[in-house]
Amino acid sequence: MADLPYLIDTHAHICDPAFKDDRDDVLARAIAAGIRVIIAVGEDAADAEENLELAERYPVLHPAAGLYPTILDPAAAGAMVDFIRRHRGRLWAIGEVGLDFWVVKEEKERALQREIFIRFIRLARELDLPLNVHSRSAGRHAVQMLLEYRAERVQMHAFDGKISAARPALEAGFCFSVPPSIVRSRQKQKLVRHLPLEKLLVETDSPVLGAEPGERNEPAYLMTAVRAISEIKEIHEEAVLEAVTKNARELYRIRL
Repeated sequence: MADLPYLIDTHAHICDPAFKDDRDDVLARAIAAGIRVIIAVGEDAADAEENLELAERYPVLHPAAGLYPTILDPAAAGAMVDFIRRHRGRLWAIGEVGLDFWVVKEEKERALQREIFIRFIRLARELDLPLNVHSRSAGRHAVQMLLEYRAERVQMHAFDGKISAARPALEAGFCFSVPPSIVRSRQKQKLVRHLPLEKLLVETDSPVLGAEPGERNEPAYLMTAVRAISEIKEIHEEAVLEAVTKNARELYRIRL
C-alpha cells in the first residue's frame, strides 16, 4: 500500500454549519488521511449553491445537489430540477434525494414524497448522473421505485433495510455505502456481511453517523468504515480499500 491510501468519501455534508468555523482544518485533515475525493451532497437550494462555491475553493470536493426527502415542496423540487439542469457540467451527482418514512408518516405526504423522488430519478436518467439515495425506514420502497423507473447509476446511502430488500438492488447493479457508524450498528454489520465487496462504497455522512454517538463526524474518519468492512468480511484491509475505491471511481466516473 502507498504511504497514503486513495480514499473516496461518497457522501458528506461539508456545507453543514457544523464545519463553518474550521472547514479548512477539516479538509486538511481529510487530505492528510488519504481522502482524495469527497462527494459533497446537499439537502436544499442553499446547500446546492454553497457546494458549487466550496468546490471552487477546495478541489477535493465534488459537488452534488438534491432535495432532502422530508422537504415536501413541489415548487422547491421544480427549482432544484432546474438548478441541476443548469449546472449539469459542474455536478457529480443528484443527492441527497429519496424517501424517508421514519419522519414522514402520513400516506398523503408519502405520496408527495414519491412524486418528488420520481422527478429526480427521471432527471438522473436524462442527465446521466448518479443518484445518491436516502431511504430511511423505506429501503424496500425506494428500491422498488428505482427499479420501476429504471434508475441506472445508484448509491444507496447508509441503507437501513434488510438484505432481502437489498437483493433486487444488487441485481440491478446498485452500490451500498457504509459509514463509520457501522461499528455500533448490528443491522449494517449484517448487511455488509451479505453484500458483495464489489458493490460496497464508504462514506462518512459528515457531520453525523460517526463511530461514537453524538460526535461530530468528518471525512478524515473514513478509514473506520474500511477497517470495519475488513473485519466483518475477513478480507485484508488493503483489498477492501482497493475495492471500494474502484467501485466509487466507476460509479462516479472519477479519473485518477
